[in-house]
Amino acid sequence: MTQDVASAAVPRLTSLSHGGGCGCKIAPGVLSELLKRFGPAVSYPDLLVGTETADDAAVYRLNDEQALIATTDFFMPIVDDPYDFGRIAATNALSDVYAMGGTPIMALAIVGMPINVLPHSVIADILRGGESVCKDAGIPVAGGHSIDSVEPIYGLAAMGLVHPGRIKRNADARAGDVLILGKALGVGILSAALKKNRLDDAGYRAMITETTRLNRPGPALAAMEGVHAITDVTGFGLLGHTLEMARGAQLTAHVRRDALPWLPGVQAFAADGVITGASGRNWASYGASVRLGEGVSDTERALLTDPQTAGGLLVACSPDAAQAVLDLFRQHGFEQAAVIGDMRAGEPEVRVD
Repeated sequence: MTQDVASAAVPRLTSLSHGGGCGCKIAPGVLSELLKRFGPAVSYPDLLVGTETADDAAVYRLNDEQALIATTDFFMPIVDDPYDFGRIAATNALSDVYAMGGTPIMALAIVGMPINVLPHSVIADILRGGESVCKDAGIPVAGGHSIDSVEPIYGLAAMGLVHPGRIKRNADARAGDVLILGKALGVGILSAALKKNRLDDAGYRAMITETTRLNRPGPALAAMEGVHAITDVTGFGLLGHTLEMARGAQLTAHVRRDALPWLPGVQAFAADGVITGASGRNWASYGASVRLGEGVSDTERALLTDPQTAGGLLVACSPDAAQAVLDLFRQHGFEQAAVIGDMRAGEPEVRVD
C-alpha cells in the first residue's frame, strides 16, 4: 500500500494504537459483566430506548411527533490515511442513528490525539474527514471535546430525530421474518491485511468505499410496515449482532453462510491466517449461544465473528416486504444487499446453516 502520510518521520496511524476501528470494542461478554454492576434502573417514561436492550442508540420522546436519538462512537485508527480515518469514524457513528430509523441532525466531535507525536496537519485532516461525511449527511459538527491522548482516538456524539411510532429496535423481530444485510462483510480482515502491508490498492479502495457509505436507507426502512427490527453490524461481528437480535426477540436466528456477501479477497486472506484478535474474543464471549452447522471451518467461524467498522444494516422484515427492502438498498447504491437468513421460533440463539 502507498497510503502512508507524506513524511517518513510521521508514524503510521495504525502503529500508534493497539487496535483499530470497531475491533477496539470491549468484548461483548466483558461488557455484559460491566453493565451488570449498574444499580436498578430508574424509570423515565419518556426514555423510549435505554440500556434494557442492546440497541444502537438511546431514544427520548420530545413530543407526540418527535423523539431524540443520541449515540456516541469513537475508536482508534483502522487505516493510515488521516482523512480516510476521519471519514470512516464519522460514518460509523452516524450509522447508529440510521439503525434506529432516524435522520441525523447534529454531531459533536470526540478527539483524543498524541499531540506531540502527530503533526497538527495530520490531526486536522482527521477532523476534515469526519466533517466531510457530516456535510454529506446534511448536518453540522457543532462542537466537541479534545484531549491529549497516548493513542489517536476520533469519533462523534451524534443526534437524530425519529417519529416515536417509527423507532426500530433490534429486539422486535418476529418469527417468520427474513434477515437482510445491507453491506458486504470482511472489513476487519482487510484492516488486518492492511496492517501487514498485504492489501493492494484495489482492496483498499473497496474497504474505503464500504466503510464510508452512509446507511441512508434507515429512515425509509423504518417507514415500511413490514420492517420490524433493524440494527447495524459492527464490532461484535455478524454473529454477535444477529445474536443480540435473537435474544431481544426471544427467537432463533438462522443464517445461511452461502448467502453472505463478502468484500473482494476477504475469504482468501482469512484462509491464509489474516484475521483479527477481536474475532477470537467475540467467539469466546458468545460462542456458547451459536450453533455452527456441519462443515463450518475455523476459518469460516473467524469470518462470521469478524468485527465490522461502519458495517451494514441488518433488517428483519416480513417475507412479503423483502423485495421492497432489497430494492430500497439498491436505490441507495447497496448492490450487495442480500437475504441472509430468517427468524424462527426457538431458543434465543444463532444457527449457521
